[in-house]
Amino acid sequence: MRALILALMLLVAPVLSVAPTWAVQPDEVLSDPALEQRARSLSKGLRCLVCRNESIDESNASLARDLRILLRERLVAGDSDEEAVAYIVDRYGEYVLLNPPARGSTWVLWAAGPLMLLIAAGVGFGYLRGRAKAPSAEQAPLSAQEQARLDDILKR
Repeated sequence: MRALILALMLLVAPVLSVAPTWAVQPDEVLSDPALEQRARSLSKGLRCLVCRNESIDESNASLARDLRILLRERLVAGDSDEEAVAYIVDRYGEYVLLNPPARGSTWVLWAAGPLMLLIAAGVGFGYLRGRAKAPSAEQAPLSAQEQARLDDILKR
């Protein structure tokens, strides 16, 4: 029984001890812990332009590294959080934000999903309603010629 428990602990321990790894290289880390914490929290909200759905904090792409370094340079220069993010957004556009604000041109993007769902529901409803009104083959009686042809086929 002890051997089973020991084996189970040896199997589970490595899984539980794994910490999340970030792409931030040691040479990027700022010496001031407060500035580094600000840089980490801001970089979690910025999109890697290569990986698309990863933050620059998680991405190993060289462009993400450049953005992390640029962000840290702006913070060291004395920019506030908003100014540092605004500097990067001015250079790369709102696409660099993982959660862009709903304003201006982004309203179209925010509204597109629900709007497409409503359009699809309307088209589906119209199709089903039109299909229910259409005459089916069972309702239309056969002509005498068609009935004779059917009888001839069934007799064979």
